[in-house]
Amino acid sequence: MSLRFARWAAYACLPLILAGCGGAVRVEPPTPEGAAAAACRALGERLPRVLDGLERVETTPVSPYVAVWGKARIALRCGVPRPVTMMATDQVPEINGVAWFNDPERPALFTAIGREAYVEVTISREHVPQNVLLDLATPIKETLPQTG
Repeated sequence: MSLRFARWAAYACLPLILAGCGGAVRVEPPTPEGAAAAACRALGERLPRVLDGLERVETTPVSPYVAVWGKARIALRCGVPRPVTMMATDQVPEINGVAWFNDPERPALFTAIGREAYVEVTISREHVPQNVLLDLATPIKETLPQTG
């Protein structure tokens, strides 16, 4: 295994730890407060049961701020901090009305920005990120108001 692949795998799996075969997927939940917490709870209720062909699965600990599809192939955390590598001058693509920052150091990590809360999505290499982000855009727009 190359060092580059090992580094990518470590970054991609950072927020995800499997809790054992057949069990719930362990994902560290964020701790949003106030309006961001309320918006994230609303988002959790609007997320799809199936995303890019994967069923939504149980997570541990149970949190209204976390969703996982397909045993951690796609994971969402709502109410995370602003990406530390994001600069004010960064150009970010917009997919169906939602701006997504893609961390150059963590290519599998995308963060919806410019909303009531930051929404972090980790997408495994088996999936096309644009398809996943497109499917998440509608519930994000419906529940997380734009800021600024």
